[in-house]
Amino acid sequence: MTTFRITPAVADAFPDTRIALVTATGLRGRASWPGTAAALEALEQRLADGAWQPADETDPRIAAWHTAYRSFGTNPRRVRPSVDALGRRMAKRGTLPRINPAVDSYNAVSVRHGLPAGAFDLDHVHGDVDIRYADGSEEFTPLGEPGTVEHPKPGEIVYADGTGVLTRHWNHRDAHRTRVTEDSARVAFVLETLHATRDGHLLESATEELRGLLVPHTDRIGVRHLSPEQPQATV
Repeated sequence: MTTFRITPAVADAFPDTRIALVTATGLRGRASWPGTAAALEALEQRLADGAWQPADETDPRIAAWHTAYRSFGTNPRRVRPSVDALGRRMAKRGTLPRINPAVDSYNAVSVRHGLPAGAFDLDHVHGDVDIRYADGSEEFTPLGEPGTVEHPKPGEIVYADGTGVLTRHWNHRDAHRTRVTEDSARVAFVLETLHATRDGHLLESATEELRGLLVPHTDRIGVRHLSPEQPQATV
């Protein structure tokens, strides 16, 4: 069991935060996921047809994350929130990357709803996970760079477990250790908003969409929520 927590300092600084945790156990990542393939293709076709565009930094959903990044000393135009970077990439290339079915699922949901999304392989998480301000002593190994060690800046918001940092700049980049692969069997997917009052309906829609993509390919699925009023959940 893993407990996810929003620490009091982060809750106080971002009082309208709401985070959905979608946990899948018995995930079958090497099978074909036709629902995810269809979702990606449909989104790309809408972009090609001019019927839809990914949210950019002029959109309130993305602008809120830019403001948050600046508050903890990160320039969001150099180090972009994940959903912003993904949307820009899609707008430029016309497609989303294909990584593996689980990652492709949350990428599709993220860019369609304009909300940051990520995931952690729970079999590689050590202890509980806190969303907190870094103190500068923590270590982070970026996704795809197993030989690199970074130290988040003091005051930067991170997801961190008992061993190290799992995401830098809140949701800019994930750690290599807890990356989701085709062999990941226990995964916690994360969807986030800083403005639940305004965008709570989008978070719920995105959560249900992600759940629907996952259900055919997992033995058990659960949904929990984090907020300043409910700052922890065990998955």
